[in-house]
Amino acid sequence: MNRLRAGALALLLVVFAAGMAVGWGVRNWRPAGPAPRYREARAMVDFLTKQLSLSPAQQDSVRGILRRHRPELDTLWHLVHPRMDSLRAVMHREINAQLTPSQQARYSALVARVERPAQPDSGNPGLERD
Repeated sequence: MNRLRAGALALLLVVFAAGMAVGWGVRNWRPAGPAPRYREARAMVDFLTKQLSLSPAQQDSVRGILRRHRPELDTLWHLVHPRMDSLRAVMHREINAQLTPSQQARYSALVARVERPAQPDSGNPGLERD
């Protein structure tokens, strides 16, 4: 059981790091505006197709991979999401305590813009169905 948890945590960390890297790259690559939703399988396939020139057969394969692993991502998300939210809230409070009132207002707006809430119908950052 501990090996399974360690593996699940390692997978979560890899997925989280990859998501952060893609998000950072996209934010710096695209002009200002609403961030694209790379949580959707269709959007991820479109992104990879554009970046890697995927053939139609490769697109179908990638789409199948994303769909096949969706239940695993959902399971991990439901296990870790509450803890991540709790830690994020602690970090925001601690950062906020270091700021002036003017900075606090700007920080709150920045956090609201960067940390969009999960979609109510999906409830997770896993790959949404097309």
